[in-house]
Amino acid sequence: MTDFTLQQIVYALVLGARWTVLLSLAAFFFGGILGLVLMLGTISRRRLVRLPALGFIWLVQATPLLMQLFLIFFGPALLGKDIPAWTAACIALTLWSSAYLAEIWRGCVLAVQSGQTEAALCLGMLRRQALRHVVFPQAIRMALPPTAGFFVQIVKSTALTSIVGFTELMKTGNILSNVTLDPFVVYGLVALIYFCLCYPLSLASRKMETVFDVTR
Repeated sequence: MTDFTLQQIVYALVLGARWTVLLSLAAFFFGGILGLVLMLGTISRRRLVRLPALGFIWLVQATPLLMQLFLIFFGPALLGKDIPAWTAACIALTLWSSAYLAEIWRGCVLAVQSGQTEAALCLGMLRRQALRHVVFPQAIRMALPPTAGFFVQIVKSTALTSIVGFTELMKTGNILSNVTLDPFVVYGLVALIYFCLCYPLSLASRKMETVFDVTR
């Protein structure tokens, strides 16, 4: 047992929260890129493109994130190659977030009335032009609120990466709790920091639901 002042505990947790934020941003950025590719694949008319994209999404959504973390972190060890905890956490969260972002965005694209696409085709546009100039601008308006809301889920899901040894906010809290033997204070502060990270994002998501309300 070691005596820590409240200021020292808060400082250590803030340092851990820094890695939580960085991991969340990395997963959201790379997951967004992969999710966009998957979304385009799911709306493709070519089965060789559509089916693998849908299969990947179904596989990721049908398996727990914790299991995906274990496979990515411990799997290469079976081949004699160690993978850093940061890399494993980033890959797992990227794949996980890409599957859900692709489904969110696909739903927004399909929510655009088909008559608008048909009207664009009647005006002589190619299908890709109709998607680019007619469908996607409206889909983006609908996609912003749920995308911001899902970013909150990414931030909270980073807590699972502590299982594979990545020292983010939750892992830092576990270490401090074991050292100080004061879990109530430590985990109370961890919860407070998560709240400070996620609540503004939730408010932003609700605000965008009003600003980008396509039903008005």
